[in-house]
Order: sequence, then C-alpha cells, then structure tokens
Amino acid sequence: MEPRMKKRNNEANYRTRNLWSGILFGLGLIAFMDETVFHQFLRWHHFYDKSTTDIGLISDGLFHAFSFFATIGGLFMLADLRRRHVWSLSRWWGGVLLGAGIFQLYDGIIQHKLMQLHQIRYVENVLLYDIVWNVLAAAMIIAGIILLRTKTHQQAEGPVSHEP
Repeated sequence: MEPRMKKRNNEANYRTRNLWSGILFGLGLIAFMDETVFHQFLRWHHFYDKSTTDIGLISDGLFHAFSFFATIGGLFMLADLRRRHVWSLSRWWGGVLLGAGIFQLYDGIIQHKLMQLHQIRYVENVLLYDIVWNVLAAAMIIAGIILLRTKTHQQAEGPVSHEP
C-alpha cells in the first residue's frame, strides 16, 4: 500500500475512533444520569416496572452496570487516542452529544412507548414529560450532527497526527 493511501486510512480510522469514543461515553453518561436521577433520587420509575420492586431494583442494577461499562469503554478509547496524539475534541464532543441523544430518544420511544418497560413518570398527563424528554433527545442529536459537520470543524481538524 502506498504511504499516502495508508495515511488516509489511518486518518479515517482515528476520526472513526474519536466518534465512537464519544458515542460510547455519551451513551453511558446519559444512561448513568437517567438511572441516578430518575431511578434513584426521584424514584419515578425502575428500568423494568412490570414486576415487583425487587425485580425493578435488579433491573436498575443491570442498567447501571451497562452505563458504567459504556462510559469506561469510551474513556479507555479516549485515553488511547490522547496517548497517540490523535484526539479531536470537537469530533469527540459531537459523538458525546450524538450518543446521549440517540440513547435518550431510544429510551423515550422504544422503551417507554413501544415496549412499555416503564414511563418517565407515572402521572395522569405523561405527554408533557414525553415531549420534553424526546425534544431534548432530538436537540442533542441535532447539536451533535452540527458539531460533526461544521465547516470550522473540518478545517480545524486538518490532518491527524500519527504515532512516531
């Protein structure tokens, strides 16, 4: 493989890894915040509410473990990118917003409405909660996409440096 082609492949690989590191971290972070705020502090619901409280607590623990592993996986990838001097802050933050928004939209539509594992809050008019939840998710997705696609980001990123 000619050196220029190899360099382009490495740059594409590092850009992809920056994005996935951010997505994993964002997904884990928003899931962690959801579990901490809505499941533990406010006690609005459990991950799985169609059984006993004990089963709900077990499902929360599994959900918490998932969010922890996603967050830590994203941070390990970030550490590797920084060690190689190929970390792109704007690309990573775009991935964080994208991952957080995608998770929240999935949670709001799939888990809350289609699968009915739980609701955001068990109140008479849950529609307001659903709208706020999903609009915030869409806003994070849009912000992440904008950050990933901005001309400034593309110009500022330039060539990715490589390991010596």
